[in-house]
Amino acid sequence: MINRFILNEVSYFGAGARKQLPEVLARLNLHKALVATDKGLLKVGTAKMVTDVLDEAGFAYDIYSEIKPNPTVTNVKQGVDAFKASGADCIIAIGGGSSMDTAKGIGIVVANPEFADVVSLEGCAPTKNKSVPIIALPTTAGTGAEVTINYVIIDEENQKKMVCVDPNDIPAVAIVDPELMYSLPKGLTAATGMDALTHAIEGYITKGAWVMSDMYELQAIKMIAENLPVAVEEPQNPVGREGMALAQYIAAQAFSNVGLGLVHGMAHPMGSLFDVPHGVANALLLPTIMEFNMPCCIEKYGVIARTMGVDTTGMTAEEAAQAACDAVKALAIRVGIPQHLSDLGIKESDIPALAAQAIADVCTPGNPRDVTEVISDNIRHLQGSEKHVGKRPAGYWSEMEEMNGTGTTGEDPVNIPQLSKKEKIRL
Repeated sequence: MINRFILNEVSYFGAGARKQLPEVLARLNLHKALVATDKGLLKVGTAKMVTDVLDEAGFAYDIYSEIKPNPTVTNVKQGVDAFKASGADCIIAIGGGSSMDTAKGIGIVVANPEFADVVSLEGCAPTKNKSVPIIALPTTAGTGAEVTINYVIIDEENQKKMVCVDPNDIPAVAIVDPELMYSLPKGLTAATGMDALTHAIEGYITKGAWVMSDMYELQAIKMIAENLPVAVEEPQNPVGREGMALAQYIAAQAFSNVGLGLVHGMAHPMGSLFDVPHGVANALLLPTIMEFNMPCCIEKYGVIARTMGVDTTGMTAEEAAQAACDAVKALAIRVGIPQHLSDLGIKESDIPALAAQAIADVCTPGNPRDVTEVISDNIRHLQGSEKHVGKRPAGYWSEMEEMNGTGTTGEDPVNIPQLSKKEKIRL
């Protein structure tokens, strides 16, 4: 069997790494950038931490910030127009997955104009040219988009998330600077961190996993289990922030090359149909889908449990596997992730549409256990009884409500239907 592994050519890590940007741009012989970011990051000053470096170096740039939390085909097309109008020769992406995925779409279309409709990029499109150079600076510790060959864009017309897989879209340079993540509020830190854990676990058990990807994913699982609670509970603690910044990158290195599974297959329609933030969807789904996959992953689940610090001495293989599921759920609860779909405004009547899109999602075939319509039963298990509808987990939403739309990463504002229409939650 032949396995392929694609990584960035160059990446920088550590506090203050953004200051390497002028050197990177000079080495690549670049002269003007389109900065792709979102309005929330501009408002709170996170983007300025990067543009200040450009200003000090006298490097020219224009800013494109019309990027929705769940980026759309329209966002990409507008970004392509902005790139052409600016005269830029590169893209600097500042943000979470939203900004980086939009930058990838822009870069691919500019270099491959025959895909200007954007929708034809879904799946593994046969692009011929590498994206215009992208320098990616993540502001969340979750998506790992700075090192992946994947990006996700919403097709508004068909109300679905398009997963695009293309080696030509990988950023030329990744700059992982944990100082850009210090202002991330607890809710976002938790959601994006659980997204990274989902990448690591799904990448470890997916059908395409092999010894090299396993090495990365197990290290990522260990680091996330150790550092996510610290990052959530002590947001200014450099140990937790730097640990998560590195762990999410390590996880993404592997899953980008071996694929994911049913958790992402289900999370994507939750985002396209209900605007549920991707990390929240993954974190809610992960323990239940792990139990669904358990018959195919008994041995690997035992390894996950031990990697997360569970003492499995005296346990049977099945008990150790269940301990892995329990450890993941305990971590999600500790960091305040919702536990029922009804908490997010998803109703019983929505399940057929979710199931249909999940079965058709490009990530689902990588699931270790084959998936059929039984997926609906897993969704119903997560639905929760009526007593859960509108109930918000203690301590999770209040901080987000206080932000009231200021945002820090471009993640989606979720309008919980059972709450007052005035209550906007920025995750």
